[in-house]
Amino acid sequence: MKKKKNVFVTILLIIGTFAIFLPLYLTINIALKSPGEMFNPLLSLPQEWRFQNFTDAIEATNFFQAFKNSFLVTFFVVVFTVLTNSLVSYAIARNMHKKYFKALFYYFISAMFVPFPIIMLPIVRQTALWNMDNLVGLIFLYIVYQLSFNVFLYVGYIKSIPIALEEAAIIDGASSWGVFWKVVFPLLAPMNATVAILTCLAAWNDFMLPLVILSDPSDATLPLAQYIFQSEFSTNYNLAFASYLLALLPMLIVYLVAQKWIINGVTRGAIK
Repeated sequence: MKKKKNVFVTILLIIGTFAIFLPLYLTINIALKSPGEMFNPLLSLPQEWRFQNFTDAIEATNFFQAFKNSFLVTFFVVVFTVLTNSLVSYAIARNMHKKYFKALFYYFISAMFVPFPIIMLPIVRQTALWNMDNLVGLIFLYIVYQLSFNVFLYVGYIKSIPIALEEAAIIDGASSWGVFWKVVFPLLAPMNATVAILTCLAAWNDFMLPLVILSDPSDATLPLAQYIFQSEFSTNYNLAFASYLLALLPMLIVYLVAQKWIINGVTRGAIK
């Protein structure tokens, strides 16, 4: 019976692996083909490896400017999300016995179930009125939108940290700010890493919010810059997929290097 279960699990893993690597193979394959080879069988290898597609994609999208915009947005979003969201979560976690903080916690959690299209038009209108339809406004919105999910993660993890550590720091003369930054925040390292990585991936790959918020073409992030490959009547798949690979590479490296922190952050918070 156990052997049958192992065979079944192995089959599922093979299917899952195939489902992940097939799109990646197609992306690389199409990115290296010429437009004329698109009429060949989809899985066939390129007859000529056309690396010129990557150069053309860089020129067509003003890649380095878009990369700079995406990097700046992602960097500041990650830094300020970790700093502010952890602080808000700490205040809520240590005051959950009070009705106001408990209501605030459930208020943040309820925001996770509000679809973006419902609030999209009011946000576009408001950001335009406040002159926030730029990268600064985009950074601010990302920080706010991550708050509900991050509060959910942080509060559960902070509850696992013994209050005795904070009480000892207070006895030694530490202020509330000192307790958080010198005692609690270092202990949040696994969860900080988890939140930072998930936030990084979300901000880097997001297309919808930059599309509806940014008004200046020079502020375009990478997902938005890649939209030029699609028109009403056709799509330049070769250049588009080459551009997708260029944008994917930094996040792929980040995820491969830091994936263990995602797992550790979630499991340690659940086990404690």
